Amino acid sequence: MVLASVVSFIITKIQHLPGGLVYGLVALLVFGEAALFIGFVLPGETSVIVAGVVASRGHVNIGVLIALVILAAVIGDSVGYEVGKRYGDKLLELPMIRKRQASLHRALEGLAERGPLYVFLGRFTAFLRAVMPGLAGLSGMRYRRFLIANALGGIAWGTSYSLLGYYAGGALTTIETYSTWVGAALLIVIVGGFLAMHLLRRRRDLAVEATWEAEHPEGSAQRPE
Repeated sequence: MVLASVVSFIITKIQHLPGGLVYGLVALLVFGEAALFIGFVLPGETSVIVAGVVASRGHVNIGVLIALVILAAVIGDSVGYEVGKRYGDKLLELPMIRKRQASLHRALEGLAERGPLYVFLGRFTAFLRAVMPGLAGLSGMRYRRFLIANALGGIAWGTSYSLLGYYAGGALTTIETYSTWVGAALLIVIVGGFLAMHLLRRRRDLAVEATWEAEHPEGSAQRPE
């Protein structure tokens, strides 16, 4: 019940913010995920889903939200691309990236082998969403190819996660109308599911990193030639 109360509290507080501020916060978080690397702290889909729930309750417009999320994602990733292109070697030295050498190595290999397709698919993974634009710039991928893949990924990701929050919020509102405790239980299941997925993914990543470091004691991934 505590988790449900926390989620309900956050959504309630957000609903009391001016609509323009809600749009601004979501846009900033989505933009900053790759441009400012805040995706390592707060995955962008979290803010998008919450905003979708708020939209389902009529506080913001879902169409405007989707358009804003897509725009922020594409622009933010374009900034991340330029950062990688200009400061790629320094990017690899950031502590938050250095400790993810196995994931970084796989990402560089994926870019070399599948290029734009990997950029598109990377949009749906938290770590790759944060570093993929910078790595694309670092790898020398042409911006036009990156932009097309990035825009398609941003459209698919922004639309799907916004609507996920929107329809989930509508379902929760309907359930809460008939039974508060069922709505609370459903919130616990949703939040618990996201938390379990995060912990499992984190445990798997730690195991992969440990294995990679044991096999590559000489150190970090290098800038591709």
